[in-house]
Formats: sequence, structure tokens, C-alpha cells
Amino acid sequence: MSATLIRGTEIRDEILKEIKAEVDRIKEEHGVVPGLVTILVGEDPASVSYVTAKIRTAQGLGYKEVQDNRSEDIAEEELLSLIEKYNRDESIHGILVQLPLPKHVDEKRVLNAVDPDKDVDGFHPVNVGRLMIGGSEVKFPPCTPAGIQELIVRSGVETEGAEVVVVGRSNIVGKPIANMLLQKAPGANATVTVAHTRTRDLAYHCKRADILIVAAGVPGLVKPEWLKPGACVIDVGVNRVGEKISEKTGKKVAILKGDVDFDKAKEIAGYITPVPGGVGPMTITMLMRNTLNSLKFHLGIA
Repeated sequence: MSATLIRGTEIRDEILKEIKAEVDRIKEEHGVVPGLVTILVGEDPASVSYVTAKIRTAQGLGYKEVQDNRSEDIAEEELLSLIEKYNRDESIHGILVQLPLPKHVDEKRVLNAVDPDKDVDGFHPVNVGRLMIGGSEVKFPPCTPAGIQELIVRSGVETEGAEVVVVGRSNIVGKPIANMLLQKAPGANATVTVAHTRTRDLAYHCKRADILIVAAGVPGLVKPEWLKPGACVIDVGVNRVGEKISEKTGKKVAILKGDVDFDKAKEIAGYITPVPGGVGPMTITMLMRNTLNSLKFHLGIA
């Protein structure tokens, strides 16, 4: 029997409806809407595509959306001054600096210049610390991990007491989702193991997992025989392994593979995310929710 598919597109649409309803209510009661600024430096095609999707989503929710594009040769001090301008702007509740930045710009310095209370990406050291403490201290959980947690919870998968194995230790996905799922909180209370590509006997750890989250960036890393029957498998990997001609457009499109052998794994797992259409759609959705929450913190209604 095939696993139940955890469709990120459907859960995304559900959450966006909830956000839109809350934005409309706050606008009616308080006369304000969430404000989000996206700063894009240069014209990296992947970044342009991602930012365009963010803009479209924010506008569809009724946000004040500011797109501030800057040339690739912008001076670091000028970029820092721009961020400070938006730090002081009371109509802006979320500041997002699209990565990567040009090599002459100190990425760490730029990200740390964002006001932690407007850091809706959740990358500022203050927000990383808040996430580690947990509970009411958390303001902006990183977007992809927050999306993963929503996929698990809204699919009805029990996390309390579950054995969770996270394969991958990045600051963007692996470390934060591990921390989030071990918190003493709803949708968490799990026992978490963090593994990675250097882990001895990785298969052993994966086989123990009631919930397996794979974010290693290695196509097909996790073999079907590594899975515990009935496990929930969250595949974060989006790996380009070639190109094909789209039947709809006739244009070349990338062939994407996850970190798990989906076709075989779905016959063993109880729940599984597809690639694409699983975790991916959730990242921008969680960015929108963080921006809404920032407005609520500002209004004192969180």
C-alpha cells in the first residue's frame, strides 16, 4: 500500500487562506496591513524568480510589499544604510535580504544589521537564540523548518514521544528543525537525533525513525531499505539532475530529485512528501506568516 502523500501545495493554500482572513480582520480593526520589503542585489536568475514569487504572494494577501532592487556593485555601507532605513520605517514589519550577495559584501554583517524584530527569515543570531530557548521567546522560526513542522502536524502525524531523525546539519534547515521538534510544545516533544553524510552507519539511524527528515542535498542518499515501515518521510532535498522538455510549454525545465528514492520509498513509508510539491511551497508561506506575526507584535495583539 502506497504512503499518504503530504502535499505541500494543498497545505500552503490552507494556511494562506487563514493568513488572508487575519490580515483582513486586522486591517478592518486597526487600519494597518503587514509591510514586507525584499532587498535584491544583482540579477541572479534563481533569486529573481524566488523574489517574484514572494512579491506575488504578499500582494495576493493584501500586504504592503516593497521591492527594492539594487545593482550588483552596491557598496556595503550603502546596503547597510538601506537596511537601517527600513529598520526605522514603522510601516515595514519584515525585512528580507535575498541571498546570495555579491562577493564584495560581508553577508554576515548585512544579515546582522537587520532589526531582530523585523528579521522574518529568522537568521539573526538573536532569533537563533530565541529559537533555542523556545516557548514564548520564539518570534520568527526559520521559514523552511517552520513549514516542515506544519506539514507534519497538519497531516496528523504524532510528534510527541516520536523518534525523529534529521539527516543534515545546516543552519537553515537541519539544526533549527531538530531544535523545534525537541521543544516542550505542541507539535514537538519528540526525541531527536541529528545525523549527516559523515555519520557512521547512517542506515541504522534512519531505520529507527518514526519521522525522518532528510535535508542533505544529495540525490537519492536515503535508500528505501533504510526506512522504518510506516514512517513519515519529509524530503527537503531539491537536486537538479538534468533537463527535459515540458509537455505544457515545450521549453526546457530542470529535472528535480529529492534526497530520498521517492518511487520506492512511497511503498514503505506511511507518509511522504513529493519533490517537487512537498516542502518547497511552504517556505514562502511561512515567511508570510512571520511577517503577519511581526505586525501583531508591533500592535501588541500577538
